[in-house]
Amino acid sequence: MTVDDLIRALGLPESARLNQRVPKKLLAEHAAATAADKRNIQDGVDEIIWLAALKPHLIGVSAYQDESRHYVELAVLSITLKPGGKSGRLAELLHRAVPYPMLLASSSDAGLSLSLSHLRTSQNEADKNVLDGELLAVALPPDGDSGAFLSAMALARQPQADLFALYQGWMDSVAALDIAAETGHFRASQDRAQAVARHADLQKCRQVQARMAQLRSQAEKEKQLPRQVALNQELRASQTELEALQGSLMGEAL
Repeated sequence: MTVDDLIRALGLPESARLNQRVPKKLLAEHAAATAADKRNIQDGVDEIIWLAALKPHLIGVSAYQDESRHYVELAVLSITLKPGGKSGRLAELLHRAVPYPMLLASSSDAGLSLSLSHLRTSQNEADKNVLDGELLAVALPPDGDSGAFLSAMALARQPQADLFALYQGWMDSVAALDIAAETGHFRASQDRAQAVARHADLQKCRQVQARMAQLRSQAEKEKQLPRQVALNQELRASQTELEALQGSLMGEAL
């Protein structure tokens, strides 16, 4: 999958397309908190393109405002990294630099990934936005059928109540792609409640997997037979728990 594939799938109106190159020095000036960040931008970024600006009068979706958010526009950007560039930190810096909630496509020698994050008004500086929660970043599969995911990302299929709801729809679709990496099947969540429940099950899966890796490491090093037996029992119990969680996710994905 390429950035062009994604843009075509989004079905954005031509009036919202920008395709403007963003000088990486602007990213360094507005987002680099440390000298290491500035080096990372200089050495790791090849190109940044502001692909589209989704404004209410262009897409027919109203702005959103509450006590901590003011969504007047959604941004779609791409960033291309030089060989060896690390997308995680650079994506975070770009999300911090752009004043609008953003769908970011990051291309690197590791492949293509998407990232999103809600924004909220800073408590210390009312004229600035900060990331609201952890950055959602998911690598796209390098091959295979991605049609279901691309279809789910279409602008016309997102909630249309306001820009906050629309952006959350994109986040839920990308989160469903994260789940598909565990189940092997992509299926968009039907509503917010299902999206939240599926995300919780996925996090439990990964917690159990991390615990199992730790138990295996301990069992390999353990010299006492009784302790080895106890660790293996814990592993079997964890495996049963993991299979139940995966079965729950698979049941939603079939």
